[in-house]
Amino acid sequence: MNKVLLLGRITAKPELRYTPQNTPYTRFSVAVNRSVRNATTNQWETKADFINVVAWNKNAENISKFFDKGNQICLEGRIQTGSFDDKDGNKRYTTDVVLENFEFVESKNARSQTVENIQQTPYDFESSNSVNVEQDPFAEFGDSVSIDDNFLE
Repeated sequence: MNKVLLLGRITAKPELRYTPQNTPYTRFSVAVNRSVRNATTNQWETKADFINVVAWNKNAENISKFFDKGNQICLEGRIQTGSFDDKDGNKRYTTDVVLENFEFVESKNARSQTVENIQQTPYDFESSNSVNVEQDPFAEFGDSVSIDDNFLE
C-alpha cells in the first residue's frame, strides 16, 4: 500500500502550469513539522521537513486558485519516485507526493490573514491584531457567562 497523509504549510504560491497535451498541473512543497530530541540538551525541538508535492487536473487548478504561501493544508496522496539526467549528464533522483485529495484546514479569512502576515516584512506590531489583556476579550459577545464548578449536579 502506498498512502501518504500530510499536514503542513505551503512554502510558496503554487503556480498552475500545463503539459504539452494541455493537462493542468502544479508543483509545490509543504513544510511538515516533526519533533526531534537535541542530543546536547536532551530537549525536544521542532524541525521541518519540506515535502515536494505534485497535483494534476482539477486538484491542480483548485490548489493554485485557493492556496498561497503559508496556508495550511491537509493532503492525501502516494509517493512516486523517478529519475532524469541533468544538463551535465548526471543522474538525478526525485521523490514526490502525488496529490489525490486535500482539505482546507483554515477558514478563508485565516488563510488570508496568514498571507498578510507573511507579506509584512519586517513584522509591523502597530497594525497587527493584538489583544489588550486589560480589556475583557469576550466583551463583544454580549451577556456575561457564569462559570460554576457544580454545573453537572
